[in-house]
Amino acid sequence: MVTKNIQITLVYSPAPRKVWQAELTLPLGSTVGQAIATGDLLKYFPSFDFGYASVGIWGRKANSKMLLRDGDRIEIYRALRVDPKVARRERFSKQGARTAGLFARRRPGAKAGY
Repeated sequence: MVTKNIQITLVYSPAPRKVWQAELTLPLGSTVGQAIATGDLLKYFPSFDFGYASVGIWGRKANSKMLLRDGDRIEIYRALRVDPKVARRERFSKQGARTAGLFARRRPGAKAGY
């Protein structure tokens, strides 16, 4: 009996602009949870908490019971520190309403905000 193996990539970014990546060979029928356990992530990042992390395959949300296919890329996402809406609002207030986004260029004689 020949068992087929699959090649997958496990990726985690512990901080901005830093990426940890591992190439794994797993048996056919392996799940996302098994791949993460095989990847020894806790060996390299002992303070990593799986309770707050999300997982995805090629950018699409996945759970630990999903079956893997050959060539999959498992991405482990860390929790956000700042709400994106709040961060955008703060950036916008620093730039000023007249110099950012849709309001930056206005046709002569046009109303504000159009």
